[in-house]
Amino acid sequence: DNQVKQESQEDSILLNKHSKYCLSGHPTLPCNVLKFKSTTIMLDCGLDTTSVLNFLPLPLVHSPRLSKLPGWVSKDGTLNLEKELKECAGRVFVDSQPEFCLPEKELLDLSTIDVILISNYHCMMALPYITEHTGFTGTVYATEPTLQIGRLLMEELVNFMERVPKAQSATCWKNKEIQRMLPGPLKDAVEVWTWKRCYSMQEVNSALSKVQLVGYSQKVELFGAVQVSPLSSGYSLGSSNWIIQSHYEKVSYVSGSSLLTTHPQPMDQSSLKNSDVLILTGLTQMPTANPDGMLGEFCSNLAMTIRAGGNVLVPCYSSGVIYDLLECLYQFIESANLGTTPFYFISPVANSSLEFSQIFAEWLCHNKQSKVYLPEPPFPHAELIQTNKLKHYPSIHGDFSSEFRQPCVVFTGHPSLRFGDVVHFMELWGKSSLNTIIFTEPDFSYLDALAPYQPLAMKCVYCPIDTRLNFHQVSKLLKEVQPLHVVCPEQYTQPPLTQSHRSDLMLELQPPPMPYRRCSVLNLPFRRCYERVYILPELANSLVPSEIKPGVSLATVSAVLHSKDNKHTLQSVPKPPPVPPSKKRKRVMEEPPVVLAPKPLLSGAVPLDAFLATLQKHGITEVKVEETADGHILHLQAEDTLIQLEEDGTHIVCDNNEPLRTTLRDLVLRFLQKL
Repeated sequence: DNQVKQESQEDSILLNKHSKYCLSGHPTLPCNVLKFKSTTIMLDCGLDTTSVLNFLPLPLVHSPRLSKLPGWVSKDGTLNLEKELKECAGRVFVDSQPEFCLPEKELLDLSTIDVILISNYHCMMALPYITEHTGFTGTVYATEPTLQIGRLLMEELVNFMERVPKAQSATCWKNKEIQRMLPGPLKDAVEVWTWKRCYSMQEVNSALSKVQLVGYSQKVELFGAVQVSPLSSGYSLGSSNWIIQSHYEKVSYVSGSSLLTTHPQPMDQSSLKNSDVLILTGLTQMPTANPDGMLGEFCSNLAMTIRAGGNVLVPCYSSGVIYDLLECLYQFIESANLGTTPFYFISPVANSSLEFSQIFAEWLCHNKQSKVYLPEPPFPHAELIQTNKLKHYPSIHGDFSSEFRQPCVVFTGHPSLRFGDVVHFMELWGKSSLNTIIFTEPDFSYLDALAPYQPLAMKCVYCPIDTRLNFHQVSKLLKEVQPLHVVCPEQYTQPPLTQSHRSDLMLELQPPPMPYRRCSVLNLPFRRCYERVYILPELANSLVPSEIKPGVSLATVSAVLHSKDNKHTLQSVPKPPPVPPSKKRKRVMEEPPVVLAPKPLLSGAVPLDAFLATLQKHGITEVKVEETADGHILHLQAEDTLIQLEEDGTHIVCDNNEPLRTTLRDLVLRFLQKL
């Protein structure tokens, strides 16, 4: 019986294996899959756009400079890729439509994914690649601002690409043998064969039609086995952390969270308590840069350039930090005498983005929510637009070209400087040292972004504003919510390569966090292996508890276990139907199975001395006692019989003497309680 118990226990552990697959190596653009309680859940599908830095920019207006760049030929002349690769200031770029590094598709069958949970609009940009090309048939869950602003960012990306179509597609350079011979960083680019061009608007609409909207703390049941719920993460409009739990286990997914007071609702920390496993990703990419200090630097550099008669270019996304930048400038304009300087926001979705930020009142911080009832627009950019200080345009063509005045400040995309209207301003303003480009988005290395524009005369200021959690804040948060285990990207378990002495720029926890990297599979450590089982009232009614020690009663149950939709119910054992009287005797085979009453369960222990005394009373005197690891062995010498007394069982071994065996059995049973 012992052995059987152990085997069935091992089986249940195998069945309950919870694992996590990592499909993206970029910690701030995550894509993970969690197998939990017979459900398969994708957590975010971030698109790694850093791959576009290897490509030449897409100019909106013909650029003589870019078209004259020399093709690349290897030093020994054996490799000639002049058509595909161009050289600029000592760096080599691919001359083709920019391509993105997708989440890993070979690690597991993505058609088996039941649901995708999205934490914020930056972490959903790969959604069309997943939902449209893998056989995915599940549901995507996201908050309303995440869906709407995510749609804007996707629409903008498609628009940037489709405005400047490239006839040729470069593929030769991706050949493994050729790639090895290329200069860095192309030589070191990973998974280049899986890189893909941008999706179409049709694919975007189809992907987003699979999204179901959820609100903070709303509980969503998945197949009766698991409940998922989004919590405010404080990072961007509608950004969420997710709780994934069954009756007895709880996983928290913390991705892209912020404790700073900016425009979104503050972070909900208390709901993360009592987690068995906390998956942590999307920490700040700039652990040493203080966002407030960076905002101050942004404003002072902007003012300095304008006063000197230069223009300021701010490459940015069309939603997010730009709202905070405009708010900061609103307070700064008057004091710095910049009242007459025009501010331009150029994006195919500029208008929608500015409007959305004003209508998602319930997703804003309390201070901004209260303005809606005054009624006052929650963001001051509404006033900047009314007073004509901020103007927005879909592109540089059309109205903008006739209304454009310099010196001015231009907010436009894309932060990688590879596509979008920003390419035009780089070509237009790059030759004058009066102008300044200010990088505020932390996603791209500014030196890599500028590489195809070198040599460059314009000034460059780097003030990355990343409001996500830093290591100090995360350590404090984890001390408060105390998860049993933390799982995080391996980048967080060691200091950054450039600052290897900074042990404060990593996670130091007890027990140490479980690290993961792209393509790794982790088995998650859950201690509990319980399921909740319901018992039907009539069955409960038939139970007869018996007291085994003061205050503790037990009852045995014989029942049929009925499992459906991950709900388990104990039902009464059906009684065999009465056999109709028939003249002919049916074959024995067809008789209904007899349901035997179960044998009573035994509990307690057999005390050695009292048992030996009882044997003596029954005339068994020659007993040799041997001590074992689990109990005792009694050798009844005259009867040539062995009795093994162990903690969880008693074995009586005697040869061809049934009367003796039953006598000994009855003597053992005197010391045990029957249930």
